[in-house]
Amino acid sequence: MSTRAPTTSAVDGEREVMASVDDDGSGERVIIADTTVDGAWISMPLEDATALSDRC
Repeated sequence: MSTRAPTTSAVDGEREVMASVDDDGSGERVIIADTTVDGAWISMPLEDATALSDRC
């Protein structure tokens, strides 16, 4: 996770967050990233992720 200040576009409310499931060779991982900020991403093993329908 980045410790940098948000970019101008992020401050203006123009965030773009994306998610994907990728195989890193040792298993599938969920990746969530804010594409408006360098280094603003998180990943976790797919089996540790919670479905949105479980929370809504």
